[in-house]
Amino acid sequence: MALKIRTPLSRGEARALRCGDSVEISGVIYTARDAAHKRLCELLEAGEPLPFDPAGAVIYFAGPAPARPGQPIGPVGPTTSYRMDPYSPALIRAGLTGMIGKGRRSPEVVAAMKECGAVYFGAIGGCAALLAKCVKKAEVVCYEDLGAEAVRRLEVEDFPVTVIIDAEGNDLYEKGREAYLKAMEEERG
Repeated sequence: MALKIRTPLSRGEARALRCGDSVEISGVIYTARDAAHKRLCELLEAGEPLPFDPAGAVIYFAGPAPARPGQPIGPVGPTTSYRMDPYSPALIRAGLTGMIGKGRRSPEVVAAMKECGAVYFGAIGGCAALLAKCVKKAEVVCYEDLGAEAVRRLEVEDFPVTVIIDAEGNDLYEKGREAYLKAMEEERG
């Protein structure tokens, strides 16, 4: 059974989540990919405010397809997260508590997550059309010139994710591999 959480996601709520937990997110999440992340970090470096409040925010590493008539958004699947790794630590330290993507994260990102109390969720690649059904409203917040990669504010309901890396640094990619190898060893007797 999935845990139900609402955004904004406090540091305490993020710290309570565990690697492998199935979660359904409701509330507001933001989309941003690497070009937008670079611009956001340039604002932080210049001491300027971000175009959205990062405190308790969750960013979904995605660039949605155009919406069909009557729909708030088009298919919106996760992109590979490592491209955001150079920028994620600064955003985590600015208040970001959740990230949604696919793939592994760098040791620097994991260190910032542990230091600040943030969590990395995985969304299932290949299910972009199904994930779009969880989006109830979408609007561009900034960087419209980036097209699909503009920062968007999404209102979501029961958006399904899995905790890949928790705030203690436990990594499902590692834990899952360990469990598989242990099961194979036990099977061999």
